[in-house]
Amino acid sequence: MNRRSIVGVLGVAVFASVASAALYSENFEVDPTANWTVNDPGLSDVLADFNYDYSGIGVPSAPNGSGTRGLKLTANNSGGVFSGFSVSPNGQSFSGDYKVSFDMWQNYVGPLGPGGSGTTQLSLYGIGTAGNVAIWPGSSPKESLGFGTTLDGGSAFDFRAYSSAAPTSYGDGSPVYFASTRNNTNPYYAVYTAQSAPAAQVGLYPGQTGSTDVGETSFTWRRVVIDVAGGFATWSIDGTPLAKVDLSTVTLGGGNMFFGHSDTNAGSSADPNDYLLNVTLIDNIEVIPEPATVALLAGGSLLVLRRRRR
Repeated sequence: MNRRSIVGVLGVAVFASVASAALYSENFEVDPTANWTVNDPGLSDVLADFNYDYSGIGVPSAPNGSGTRGLKLTANNSGGVFSGFSVSPNGQSFSGDYKVSFDMWQNYVGPLGPGGSGTTQLSLYGIGTAGNVAIWPGSSPKESLGFGTTLDGGSAFDFRAYSSAAPTSYGDGSPVYFASTRNNTNPYYAVYTAQSAPAAQVGLYPGQTGSTDVGETSFTWRRVVIDVAGGFATWSIDGTPLAKVDLSTVTLGGGNMFFGHSDTNAGSSADPNDYLLNVTLIDNIEVIPEPATVALLAGGSLLVLRRRRR
């Protein structure tokens, strides 16, 4: 094997080694409750279950892991107060260029499409938090960069980004978004096709009929990515970019991440199964060095190898 081949093989090995070194991962199969903080503003009822068996509501195993346990989030099922909350893993802080990825399932009381009682709620997640602050649309000031989508597509603003520069979310037409409007009816979101509830869920809850409207992100596992690179954070779901925020324009409280759930109004659902079905499920979280950084690291290693050879 010639010198060039040896260097190439070593470069691939370095790349694979660095790329596989996750900064953080969690699949919730072993109860991690003690490793998380629940940040509850105390306005209404909230629920966070870090070892929830979601097969109990007929949801299949998430595609990027094994098993059927994950993080369950739900809020304001009985309090009747505009409210929400967030959770963060203890002691985590990420900097530089990195990528947060996770599986997300959004669920709501049927019938699917129009939704049942109290189903216009939000799944939330983001970066740049201190990890000890309750993050939801009504919180102020915002000390993080957050993203979210409604459960049922029942808002005029179903895709949202929040920051210190936009505490009530960046508005329609903002350059941070890849689409001109944020309603699920915008053709840009048509990549999110209509979905039916799993047969197992319909068997348990016969009211889960119909299908989601095009542009809704509920009732199937989605891979959500927040890619922090080059001073920007880009949010995508299933590979479709949704927003890109210049981090130099926002104030962040720390380097941790958060996951949350919020209502969009003061009303609570009248459905007895709301705390089971109006939920956000999170599974298979992974934080890795951003691939561009990994490539540079691998390239740097190759350069060192070449220099030592001479």
